[in-house]
Amino acid sequence: MATDVNLTASVPGIDELPREFQPRTLRRRALQALIALAVLFAVVLFAPGLGEVRDRLADAAPGWLALATVFEGLSFASYVVMFGPIFCAGLGWRRAWEIGGSELAMGSLVPASGAGGLALGAWVLYRGGMEGDRIARRSVAFFLIKSGVNFVAVAVIGTALAVGLVGPDLSLWLTAFPAAMATLAIVGVASLPRLGSGPRPFPGPDASRSERWLSATRRAVVRGITEARGILRSADRRVLAGSFGYWFFDNAVLWATFHAFGMSPPITVILMGYLIGQLGGLIPLPGGIGGIDLGLIGVLVAYGTSAAGTTAAVFAYHVILFWLPLIVGSVAFAMLRRNMPSRGEFASCAPAIAEQST
Repeated sequence: MATDVNLTASVPGIDELPREFQPRTLRRRALQALIALAVLFAVVLFAPGLGEVRDRLADAAPGWLALATVFEGLSFASYVVMFGPIFCAGLGWRRAWEIGGSELAMGSLVPASGAGGLALGAWVLYRGGMEGDRIARRSVAFFLIKSGVNFVAVAVIGTALAVGLVGPDLSLWLTAFPAAMATLAIVGVASLPRLGSGPRPFPGPDASRSERWLSATRRAVVRGITEARGILRSADRRVLAGSFGYWFFDNAVLWATFHAFGMSPPITVILMGYLIGQLGGLIPLPGGIGGIDLGLIGVLVAYGTSAAGTTAAVFAYHVILFWLPLIVGSVAFAMLRRNMPSRGEFASCAPAIAEQST
């Protein structure tokens, strides 16, 4: 059988990091992100009309900000916990820390919801001998499990808000509509394997590069969704705890930064606003700076929080979200570079929970 995903086309030399992960490129990305963060900081400090925001920032409670930092550290740890069992049941904690932590460091510099970090992890696993098609399937499964908690939460909490089981009392546009959209997204993704399960031949030798890429991507997505379901059915505690913890503790960071500035919006509002506002991170900006901030501020204000307090809370949230994974993940990346996997390290990796697709 032909290999589903040929990663060698994207690996410019098996003994060297790809160009996008070379130190020079990473330094440039870090500089871009820092400049964007500095511009955002300057706007908050000096722009007219933001005096109340500056007053809020000056009165921040250090204890709540320290708690927010702890929560982000727990979210970081949760990501590492779920990384190993999804990709390789026999992956040691050190390797899971090095690869998963490096992915999160890349996620601070590269937008698009962590896709850049997953690309680094895929390269490392491939360098260590794991088959490309398995990496592609597992990357899809990992992304879906990690992100799916958000959509399930919005579907459940939005429905509960809409029917009045929990408060506050909000418009159906802010409760039932997001819940319906999240449910449709879950159902749509879960239905893809059926829609794409028909027999489709592999592209022939004369097929264009785009045709081969589309065929490989379709198979990886369909099989990745199937494997994600198998992984969840296995109810592995590390996967369940890691995926829930990654989502929960990141929400808790935002909850704590609100309290740092004397605000205590209902937790349901934070949980609903979190996913919708995070969509701003898909905008290709350095570190997602600006996109995430405006998305979260706009959505949370629509849910009834004050503009000044929300701006201060989101600003503090994004500073923590940017710096902690970058600093801690950079340590993991440095360790990974000094101890790159050998060519066959992951070749005999034990099957990771669900039976591999064929």
